[in-house]
Amino acid sequence: MTALKTVGLLSVQQRKLLLAYSRNKQCFYLPGGKVDAGESETQALCREIAEELNVNMTEQELVYYTHITAPAFGEKEGVIMEQDCYWLHRDIIPEPAAEIGEVRFFSVADYSMQEAQAPGVIAILNKLQQEGFID
Repeated sequence: MTALKTVGLLSVQQRKLLLAYSRNKQCFYLPGGKVDAGESETQALCREIAEELNVNMTEQELVYYTHITAPAFGEKEGVIMEQDCYWLHRDIIPEPAAEIGEVRFFSVADYSMQEAQAPGVIAILNKLQQEGFID
């Protein structure tokens, strides 16, 4: 079993969660990515969001929320995603860049209509809905 250490951004507007469409993986997922050697989680998240969404933020703006463990979507069998999720408690205007083809805000019902669904996204959407943050 191989584990991928990743970080994800939680940005909620109008009771929907921001997700980014990866052209590489052909799926909407939490904005963020892998933590590089020598980086803290918050440094990695700031770097990834600047690269993928053209949004600048500081480490001090990020608030740890939860950890998600799920099969890594788009990776070979047996690869597990270990993702720490951080809130950004301000509205942003994301602009897709790098491998991101589109960004959109989703409710649980919206995501359930997607042909490709990442297990980690399903887990975080369900948790956020159960705790009253999204519809």
